[in-house]
Amino acid sequence: MDVVEQALAEHVRSRAGFVTEAASHLMEAGGKRFRPLLVLLAAEAGSHPDSDEVVTAACVVELTHLASLYHDDVMDEAQLRRGAVSANARWDNHVAILTGDFLFSKSSELTAELGADAVRIQAQTFTKLVEGQILETVQPGPDEDPLAHYLDVVAGKTGSLIATSARYGARFGGAAPEVEEALTAYGEIVGSAFQLSDDILDIASDHDVSGKTPGTDLREGVPTLPVLMARASADPADARLLELLDGDLTDDARHAEALALLRRHPALEQARAYVVAQAAEAKDRLSVVPDGPVRQALEAFADVVATRSS
Repeated sequence: MDVVEQALAEHVRSRAGFVTEAASHLMEAGGKRFRPLLVLLAAEAGSHPDSDEVVTAACVVELTHLASLYHDDVMDEAQLRRGAVSANARWDNHVAILTGDFLFSKSSELTAELGADAVRIQAQTFTKLVEGQILETVQPGPDEDPLAHYLDVVAGKTGSLIATSARYGARFGGAAPEVEEALTAYGEIVGSAFQLSDDILDIASDHDVSGKTPGTDLREGVPTLPVLMARASADPADARLLELLDGDLTDDARHAEALALLRRHPALEQARAYVVAQAAEAKDRLSVVPDGPVRQALEAFADVVATRSS
């Protein structure tokens, strides 16, 4: 990861100082580096995990992710990202959008170094990612299940790139084709579970432990797994909660009441059980990976995603 960090710092450099500053802004703010970490971990299932191509692939997925964050913050009119002022708030929407484009371009340049097949995989991944982002802005149709619609959004926005992270690691680390396919499926499931665990943290987290402000998505009316599961309840006792969810949650008192009701609602445990089941399904895909430290690390990785507190 130290090598990847150093490479990322070089890849966001531009001949123009301002572009370098803007492109470095979110990267220097930190982040979990979940995607490049999975590239490196998946590469350990192959015969040459230390290849230069593995590091390049790790940079590709992180730059793609960073680029999407710049665009996300414009769409969401976000003021903060990773505890720092967002690029659109620090400069403006134009700078944020074009910086995201710059990072997508740098990611594409690096992908070309990995060969034509990697370019195809990256293009397909980007298609799914953007489709997920577009679907997020569209309300589900009258005959469409809102939860199924949301899970589609998560699979596109988050699962697709994390699946590619695992695929790239396996491929450029020299893993067998059946291991690459298994790790790709594992990555897609773990990637979606990663977002869904964030949904649970939004309701259940303690700020002192997670560092997150509880109920941020709830206040902004962003659909999340526990909320959608609570909305599906037919229990008459949920009338007050549904009334609050349909109303203005920017009001502090209404927001606090809705948050308290959700924390006591069976939907929260239902959501937790769903994410734990997703982690178990991801681990089942690892049966073709030889037993040993690599498989154990991948299994532990899935468990951490499902049960994390930050």
